[in-house]
Amino acid sequence: MVGVRTPYVCIPSLVSETQFAKPKLISFQFNPMNCSSFSRIHQKTPSKSKLFTTISSSPSSVPTVTPEPELEVDSQGEKFDWYAQWYPIMLVCDLDKRVPHAKRVMGLDIVLWWDRNESTWKVFGDACPHRLAPLSEGRIDQWGRLQCVYHGWCFNGSGDCKFIPQASPDGPPVHTFKKACAAVYPSTVHHDIVWFWPNSDPQYKDIITKKQPPTIPELDDPSFIKLTGCRDIPYGYEILIENLMDPAHVTYAHYGIIRTRPPKVKADREGGCPVELSVKKLGIDGFLGDQDQYGTNKFIAPCVSYAYSSPVVDKGEGIVSSDGTEKPPSRQQKASLVFFCIPVSPGRSRLIWVFPQNFGIWFFKVFPRFLTHLGVNIVVDSDLYLLHLEERKIMDSGLANWQKACFVPTKSDAFVVGFRRWLKKYAGGQVDWRGKYSGALPPTPPREELMDRYWSHVVSCRSCSAAYNRFNALEVALQVASLASIGIAAATKQHVKVMVAVAVLCFAGSKWLAHFIYKNFHYHDHNHALQ
Repeated sequence: MVGVRTPYVCIPSLVSETQFAKPKLISFQFNPMNCSSFSRIHQKTPSKSKLFTTISSSPSSVPTVTPEPELEVDSQGEKFDWYAQWYPIMLVCDLDKRVPHAKRVMGLDIVLWWDRNESTWKVFGDACPHRLAPLSEGRIDQWGRLQCVYHGWCFNGSGDCKFIPQASPDGPPVHTFKKACAAVYPSTVHHDIVWFWPNSDPQYKDIITKKQPPTIPELDDPSFIKLTGCRDIPYGYEILIENLMDPAHVTYAHYGIIRTRPPKVKADREGGCPVELSVKKLGIDGFLGDQDQYGTNKFIAPCVSYAYSSPVVDKGEGIVSSDGTEKPPSRQQKASLVFFCIPVSPGRSRLIWVFPQNFGIWFFKVFPRFLTHLGVNIVVDSDLYLLHLEERKIMDSGLANWQKACFVPTKSDAFVVGFRRWLKKYAGGQVDWRGKYSGALPPTPPREELMDRYWSHVVSCRSCSAAYNRFNALEVALQVASLASIGIAAATKQHVKVMVAVAVLCFAGSKWLAHFIYKNFHYHDHNHALQ
């Protein structure tokens, strides 16, 4: 298996052979890192105070943990505005220009569609101003306008209503009225992802000139290949970010899936060990984290968790010069993990992952994208159910009581504590849904429905949906071939044994393929007790 060298969380970058019960181990390596090269998050000159790396409420029966004072906090009275940020929606490569796409972000129902007249992606509120039918169920007409399929109202890329079929041509031009316009959100394409600004007020029409989405240098570097994907997650934004910032869980929650660097002294079968994490700077824009000698993590509020390690010199053969001496290889291998964590609604989030690396480029250009997604989905599924239940336990104890309910005495939880501190200090303790929800989480569905891959990933991934359709067609073809072989043998009375053998092989192949499709595109359970 080929793995991504990262500071902590490792998602499989390819799957060489798909297996059902127990996938092969994925390489997980650490590399030294100099954190001085990382830019500061908060550019303003703040007043500063010293806080602790990890702090937890300790019951009287538990010895008090004395943390080290090393977290520098911006103590200005600024408050984070959840609706004055850019939010990623979808990868461009997974969008079909022929149809509108429905999504929900920050509790807002939106529709993405390709405006061929302006050659750009547009983001509208997913409601026709006529009677609030979803525009995402509509179509793009022959003039490149977004048409509501309910009564045929048509809108251009600026949201102006251009046609109301029911309006009399001799009457007032009701399609020009302001109330006939669709809600338009500012949008842009950045890092091959469609982003939007969650405020349709016209004053934000040109917000892109004043504030841009966060930039990750590797994602703009043409020497890197980007392994990308997206999945809807049945637990909330806060739990998703915490999980991706937590290296200590990898050894246990993903045991048998991700191979971690073995410790010098192995205390248990899984190989868990102390993880030295620290948050060096925390401000309204996020924080900068350091994992000792292994790498750096940057949380860019509200959506980006970005981790990378120092370059590794390629150990391949050097180049022999004209004088016969061998020059050392100059290429440095670099890899990063970039996670875009999107608030959807209470108990719902969306993950977009981008794994840039500057090695193995030609291999990944020809390697099927859907195979890398099979590996990523195995990792996501292996702790999905426990995180879904964990969120409910946290909610039961009260969001404001997280620090009292959870005992986090070790430095391995420093990033999680840093995120919770940012959330409480700057962002109101939780996502601001603006009163759209009561605060209750959605009910827990059956396990098979909760962990379903088809609706959470396959339908919105062009690579996986194409592979899914091909495999289903192959399954049907094998079934037809099996029946045809039996029919030919019965009709001709010739080569009966051969035709029966072919029929059996085709039937067995179709059953195996049906199992493969179910396990990889619908439901793959994970029983930790049997790992």
